[in-house]
Amino acid sequence: MAIVYIEARPKGRPEGSPINDYVVEDHADHPLGTFKTQHEAIDWAKKNGHSPHVARVRHLNDKKKPDHWRAV
Repeated sequence: MAIVYIEARPKGRPEGSPINDYVVEDHADHPLGTFKTQHEAIDWAKKNGHSPHVARVRHLNDKKKPDHWRAV
């Protein structure tokens, strides 16, 4: 089961700013899908055999730092 990361877009925006959509990415930042809600992104990832992770804090999302992510 591959780990995928679900991130709010636009990326790099501070906490509390509007979210346009959610993207599911692999460890190399390749987008696998775009969804209107985080729930839809998580469901899609699970249905496709992935282990989805979401950022603990929106602007702390370095994929090389496991503390920035939690499995859902």
